Amino acid sequence: MDGKDTLITKKRRGPAPTGKGTLVGVRLQPDQLRELDDWIAKEGKGQTRPEAIREILRRWFFH
Repeated sequence: MDGKDTLITKKRRGPAPTGKGTLVGVRLQPDQLRELDDWIAKEGKGQTRPEAIREILRRWFFH
């Protein structure tokens, strides 16, 4: 680099991918998505939707 070159990196949103675990894709209908968002607002800790779904599953399996 001679002082004129600039390296620009694009920041990625969210946590770095771990590459671990199995990806499970699901489609939610608008009413289900609304319920999930309501749960996040009331009982969640500001999680993303995937984080909230994992938390709900943990609570269901280990209640």
